[in-house]
Amino acid sequence: MGSSPIPTSLRNSLTRTNIRPTGNYIALSRDIIRNLLFFFFLLRWTRKTVLQLRGYGLFGSILQAYRSARRITYGAVFSLPGVHSRIQKQVTEAISKLEEKLVPKGPGTSRYLKLPHEAWTDEQIRTELEVLGKMEHTRWEDGHVSGAVYHGGDNLIKMQAEAFQKFSVANPIHPDVFPGVRKMEAEVVAMVLSMFNAPSGAAGVTTSGGTESILMACLSAREKARTERGVTEPEMIIPETAHAAFHKAGSYFGIKVHHVACPAPTHTVHIPSVSRLINSNTILLVGSAPNFPHGVIDDIAALSRLALRKKGYLPLHVDCCLGSFLVPFLEKVGFPTVPFDFRVKGVTSISCDTHKYGFAPKGNSTLLYRNPSLRKYQYFVSPGWSGGVYASPSMAGSRPGALIAGCWASLMSQGESGYSEACSKIVGAAKKIETAIRENPILHDDLSIIGRPLVSVVAFTSKSLNIYDLADAMSAKGWHLNALQNPPGIHVAVTLPIVAAVDQLIADIVAVVEEEKEQERVRIAEGKKAHGGAKGDAAALYGVAGSIPDKTVVVQLAGGFLDTLYKA
Repeated sequence: MGSSPIPTSLRNSLTRTNIRPTGNYIALSRDIIRNLLFFFFLLRWTRKTVLQLRGYGLFGSILQAYRSARRITYGAVFSLPGVHSRIQKQVTEAISKLEEKLVPKGPGTSRYLKLPHEAWTDEQIRTELEVLGKMEHTRWEDGHVSGAVYHGGDNLIKMQAEAFQKFSVANPIHPDVFPGVRKMEAEVVAMVLSMFNAPSGAAGVTTSGGTESILMACLSAREKARTERGVTEPEMIIPETAHAAFHKAGSYFGIKVHHVACPAPTHTVHIPSVSRLINSNTILLVGSAPNFPHGVIDDIAALSRLALRKKGYLPLHVDCCLGSFLVPFLEKVGFPTVPFDFRVKGVTSISCDTHKYGFAPKGNSTLLYRNPSLRKYQYFVSPGWSGGVYASPSMAGSRPGALIAGCWASLMSQGESGYSEACSKIVGAAKKIETAIRENPILHDDLSIIGRPLVSVVAFTSKSLNIYDLADAMSAKGWHLNALQNPPGIHVAVTLPIVAAVDQLIADIVAVVEEEKEQERVRIAEGKKAHGGAKGDAAALYGVAGSIPDKTVVVQLAGGFLDTLYKA
C-alpha cells in the first residue's frame, strides 16, 4: 500500500533531472526570446540591406556611404573649437549684413512696437500704407522679378478687392453661416478638375498654397498605405528636382524620401532608378509638370506605367503647382506638350496653384484626386472632442473666405479665353528667351539651356563663366532672378510683367555675359585663376552651399534669414 507504480531507479532519475524545473523553463524561454529577437533584428537589417542594394546598386550604396562619411567628417572638423568660433563669426557677420538690407534703420524710420494708445484715423492708416507700399524694392511692376508676383492686371486686382470686401469676415468652417463661400469653393475645385480632364466622380479641395497641397497629397498616400497595406515605414520616390515641399512632407509625416537623379540631356527623372527603388514600403511616386528649377516636365506616362504595375496600384502625384493654368492650355494655343493630367491612367492626384498663373490672390491652391476615397485619407475628424465633433478637410481649421471669393472671381473674370491669351504671351516670351540663348552668337558659346523647357521657366548654365557672378551682375542691373544649384544655374520664371520687359531682359543678359567674358580675359592675362573669387551674394551663398558636404553653415544662414523676417 502507498508504494509508487514507477520503479525506484526511474523515479530517482526523474527526480535528479527535475531538481529545479522552474529555473530551467525560465532559462529556456529567455534563450528562445533572445534568439527570436536576434532573428527578427537580423531579418530586418538583411531586408533593409537587400532593398538598399536593389534600389541603389552596389556602387550607389558605396557612394552614399562615402558621402555620409565625408559629411560626418566635415561636421566633426567644423565643431573643433578654433574652427567653430571662426565659422560662427562669419555666420554672424553674414546675418548682420542681411539684417541691414532687410530691416530699415536710420532717421525717419517709423517703428510701431506697441498698440497705439489712441486709435489711428482712417487717413493716418492710408498715409502709412502708402509709405509702406513705396518702400525701396526690386521693381516687379517693371517686370524685373522672376516668378514671385503673378499679376493678372489692375482690373483683376480691383475685382478681387471687391470680392474681399464682400466676404472679409467669411469662414468656410461654417458653411451654414456662409453658404456663398461654400458654393464658390466647390465651383473652384470643379472648374480646375475639368481643366485637368478629371474623370466623372473625381474630387478635390482648396488649400492655402502649393506647399499645403503637396503636404496633403503625401499625407493621403501615407494613410492609404497604412490603412490598406499596413505600411508602418512609408517611403516615397521623388525626382531630385521635385519641390522642397516633398522634403517638408517627409519631415512632418515621417516618410522616408528617395531622391532620383534627373540626368542630362533631358533632366527628367530617371525611370529605371525609380523602378528599382519601388518596394513594399513605397507609398507614393512623384513627377513634376513642370519642375521649378528647370521648367522641365517629367515623363509622367512612364511613371504611370510603374504605378499601375504594382498590385492594387501605387498613388502617382503630379505637381502642377507651377504649371497651373499654363500647362492645360499649351496644346490649345499651339505649343508642344506631353501627357501629364488625368488622361494618364496612373495619375491619382494633381496639385495646381490658382494663385500663380490662375492670377488668384496669394493663399490659393487646389489639390485634385481621381476619386473621393483618396481625398478622405487627408481628412481629420475628432469625434470625441468635448467641444463637439470636429472635422476639417486639410491643415487649417478656420480659413479666409475672402481668399476663396477672390479666387472664384479671378477664374470667372479670366475664363478660358483669358487664360489661353495669357498662356500664349507668357510661353511665347519664354520661347523668345530660350531662342536667344541658343542662337545669339554672343550667348550660345557660353550659356546652355538646361533640358527642354515647355512652359514658363527657362533655366541656363555655363561651362566657361561663373554663373553666380552672372546672377549677381543681373542683380546689379535691377533684376531678381533665381539662382540654382546642382547643377549651378539661373532660371527665369516668366510672368505677365516680364512679357513686357523680355527684350530688355535679353539685352541685359547679353551685356553681363560680354562684361564677364572681358573680366575673364583680363584675369587670365594677369595670370590669375579663371572665374576669380566669389563677388556677390549669390556667388558667396551658393559657393558655400555647393563646396562643402556638411550643410550646417547653410542651415544657420537660412535660419538667420528666417529670424530676420520677424525683426521689427
